Amino acid sequence: MANYITHLKEGDKAPDFKGTDQDGNKISLKDFKGRKLVLYFYPKDETPGCTAEACNLRDNYAALKKEGYSIVGVSADDEKKHKKFIDKYKLPFPLIADFNKKVIEAYDVWGEKKFMGKLFDGIVRTTFLIDEKGKIEKVISKVDTKNHTEQII
Repeated sequence: MANYITHLKEGDKAPDFKGTDQDGNKISLKDFKGRKLVLYFYPKDETPGCTAEACNLRDNYAALKKEGYSIVGVSADDEKKHKKFIDKYKLPFPLIADFNKKVIEAYDVWGEKKFMGKLFDGIVRTTFLIDEKGKIEKVISKVDTKNHTEQII
């Protein structure tokens, strides 16, 4: 369970970001102007919690789209790992390969975590709902990986 929580909150302007997805495409916040965005940060591809979260978003993708949301995932894994993860689980949304942690740091989701009694620094699983004007609508810091869509809608 993470001890760390981002300083960003509801009503804040979402930090601009630029990243590269699994196919080498550039993605930035500006690409979503006029649309709602689920920007979710997760620790690592192919781990149980991260797989459950991605698959929950995949399984509810149509419902999220119907609510007007686009989805982008972010972790520090590289493009090749993301591509493998997407292909294996048939994920219908892009994943940003943020190995230099620019997007992770902009959203303040790198911090102290506790796992099996040990403290370490890493990506703190956090989801940001960003409205059509680029403002943060909601910050979900206690992500329920198996029921994440219910937390969003």
